Amino acid sequence: MRRVVILGATGSIGTSTLEVMALSPERYEAFALVANRSGEALLEACRRHRPRYAVLRDPAAAEELVDLLGREGLEGIEVRSGETAMQEVAAHPEADQVVAGIVGAAGLEPTLAAVRAGKRVLLANKECLVMAGALFMEEARRNGATIIPVDSEHNAIYQVFPPAEARSGVRAIHLTASGGPFRTRLADSLADVTPAEAVAHPNWDMGPKISVDSATMMNKALEVIEAHWLFGIPPDGIEVVVHPESIVHSMVEYLDGSVLAQMGHPDMRTPIAAALSWPQRTESGVMRLDLPAVAQLNFEAPDFERFPALGQAYRALEVGGTAPAILNAANEVAVAAFLDGQLDFPGISRTIAATLDRAIPARADSLNTVRAADVEAREVATEVLSS
Repeated sequence: MRRVVILGATGSIGTSTLEVMALSPERYEAFALVANRSGEALLEACRRHRPRYAVLRDPAAAEELVDLLGREGLEGIEVRSGETAMQEVAAHPEADQVVAGIVGAAGLEPTLAAVRAGKRVLLANKECLVMAGALFMEEARRNGATIIPVDSEHNAIYQVFPPAEARSGVRAIHLTASGGPFRTRLADSLADVTPAEAVAHPNWDMGPKISVDSATMMNKALEVIEAHWLFGIPPDGIEVVVHPESIVHSMVEYLDGSVLAQMGHPDMRTPIAAALSWPQRTESGVMRLDLPAVAQLNFEAPDFERFPALGQAYRALEVGGTAPAILNAANEVAVAAFLDGQLDFPGISRTIAATLDRAIPARADSLNTVRAADVEAREVATEVLSS
């Protein structure tokens, strides 16, 4: 029985993880469920999975949850609140695995707490590695934590060669991208894109922020940075290929000409199940892949002009230091403005580019430096939006 802490239990990763766990109740126990302020959604998860701890970042939402649990007679669930409580359950000595599913920079501290406690961390939060990749991986090495990626692309690569294996024979890794909803849309019409259109991903069911990132291909841009730190591959050995069907989730190319790919339906329950049970396998609830029914797989080079986020990621990696943290912060501010109707779709990449030009990167030699860069970049991006 593996006791699982889910950071971001009410989000798309968290709910999918709970679905997979429910298929094998003899293997997994929901030890702690953590959310931001979605008290009612967390209540529903508590009804079904009866965790030992239910944690909300927002104290007012936690008080409401206590009342709701009491009304329903759900005893034995300890409700806690605040950032410290999130970190404490992530590092709890009785927890075996921690699913890091909180979106954005908010997931960095509780995920780091799990790493420092030497946990097995199922990483779905890109920003931990984008913001503080070198520091994060060093903490994992120092504390004996195991990092298993949950992103479908990185999980695919992990299944081909876990990080413990030698990489001397690897020529490149290929991260596949669907191209999002605007892969073939006329470039001069992108200014008319609405938030509703941007979150309507053709293949994946994701939250609004990640869906917009997929539409701009910033999601893939962040994955390039993430892959660099996870697998120790230099930027020029990480290539993006557009694959509209989202059946091939990523590929590893070897010096002898072999290319190994992991395939499956575009359903996050597959990489979640692989990560939860690694190195064994367990049911995910995903239908079997019928290749004759798929019939055709297509691949094409990405359009760096249509999707400038890709070039911005490689630029940030080349600059190094806190540049990736600046990129991430600017993107979060710009996407929030777009979803609020304050910015047009192409304005997301313009805001990021202007922030990268104005914010001065520093050496990412401590978390305080990374946090300061994050704060400064958000201020710069906000100034860009108001100018």
